[in-house]
Amino acid sequence: MATVDTAPAETHTSPLPAPPAASPVQRPPAAAPEQPHSVTLIGSVQRAMRLLECVAGHEHGAPAKQLARETGLALPTAYHLLRTLVHEGYLRREKGLFFLGEAAVRLSGSGAKQKRRSTVASMLAHWRDSIGAPVYYAVYREGEIDVMCVSDTPGNPAVEEWAGFRETGHAHAVGQCLLSQLDEDARRDHLDRYPVQSLTPYTVRDDHSLLRRLERLRRMEPVAERQEYALGAVCAAVPITMGATAATMAISMPAHQDDRLLPAVEQLQAEIGRHIGALALSISI
Repeated sequence: MATVDTAPAETHTSPLPAPPAASPVQRPPAAAPEQPHSVTLIGSVQRAMRLLECVAGHEHGAPAKQLARETGLALPTAYHLLRTLVHEGYLRREKGLFFLGEAAVRLSGSGAKQKRRSTVASMLAHWRDSIGAPVYYAVYREGEIDVMCVSDTPGNPAVEEWAGFRETGHAHAVGQCLLSQLDEDARRDHLDRYPVQSLTPYTVRDDHSLLRRLERLRRMEPVAERQEYALGAVCAAVPITMGATAATMAISMPAHQDDRLLPAVEQLQAEIGRHIGALALSISI
């Protein structure tokens, strides 16, 4: 009986051998191969960008060996990346020399354009806050009035475009200011395409009256309109002429603040004068 009673006890109390560690084998292995792969991709991009920057620094082009030496890349790696960049249009090869390609030029142009837009937007926001009124920037391009940027705030909102600005240039200060900078033929061409129409009881009545008003304006004189485009709003614009391009900066206010309009537009004109160089560069945006 004793033998029978003790055998099971010995079986249950004896320590079991430790199982083999299974956790390293059972972990998902996906993360391990992804890390070196992603590092390789990033490294390739970095090396390609170094080559692009290096090529950009050689106005008359450079051979692969020189580019590899200057970027610290192994020659086979440089050759591989250069061939890829040529295939994608970021580089072009002529007589063994590498130059920036059309794709890189487009990127450069887009970046410069974005920077100019950002510069204009920053200036408008500064003037908006210092003057306490919405500020507009517009150009006359290829026969059309083009409002490029508007900077306003909830407390000083821009005038709602309830009738298309392009078609109603005769009624608002932005359009009148741009038309005032054109020659007579260009003005008549514009009015042939967009004839004068009454928007409010204060809108100029006909082409003849508008042309007479524009002819009386002195060069670089601000243009003001009062409730001609929208009832309850007054607007003034400053002409900016750069070569053959007509441009303008303008402000608007509620009609009950009409006494502020001329002092505010004079302040805007003074600010423009101090930043005319930056504005001249931005005309091409």
